[in-house]
Amino acid sequence: MTEKKYGLNGCVLKCIAMTSMLVDHIGAVLFPQYLVFRMIGRLAFPIYCFLLVEGAVHTKDIRKYEIRLLIFALISEVPFDLAFYGRIWLKSQNVFFTLFLGVVAIDLMKDNVHKLNNYLIIALLVIAAEILRTDYGGAGIVFIVCYYLLYQKKVLKQAVFLVENAALYGIGVQTYASFAVLPMLLYNGRKGPSLKYFFYIFYPAHLLILYLIICVKYGN
Repeated sequence: MTEKKYGLNGCVLKCIAMTSMLVDHIGAVLFPQYLVFRMIGRLAFPIYCFLLVEGAVHTKDIRKYEIRLLIFALISEVPFDLAFYGRIWLKSQNVFFTLFLGVVAIDLMKDNVHKLNNYLIIALLVIAAEILRTDYGGAGIVFIVCYYLLYQKKVLKQAVFLVENAALYGIGVQTYASFAVLPMLLYNGRKGPSLKYFFYIFYPAHLLILYLIICVKYGN
């Protein structure tokens, strides 16, 4: 992607996504009666998918990228389960597993995007996300794959996302994910300050803090 002088860099986009995610999880865990938290939270995942593709395209070693995502998926699972279910709950998996499967799909396509076998394996990854019940499931893999296939098409890939989001989720709170298109269109192609591990660690850390708040609130 061509770099531009003005606009939002990758670090700013990550901060927007992280803030949106935090608001979403605060609403889901502490204030489920207030839908506005979840509406704001819908911005996070599309931006994370967008940035995941940026990272996969520019990384020097995509296998290390996959391993890093898988490690943090495993680290985050217990805080994720505790925050949302109050116990270890293996029937639902955190979003890092979705992002991991998405990068695996990109890895398959890197050498030969149009190879039929790749698409068959990607279909299996979508099914795996659904079976494992990862956050956003197979739809998340579809978003990531389309962002990769349309990587150079700045406007078209966002238009496709809007169509996909409407087709997969219909009318509801997920509709507000459409607003994530605005900051993504302002992306200037620059990475910005490198706070990589801060963003990785923030996910399990904030979930653990939310669980501790619940424990204090309800005296568990």
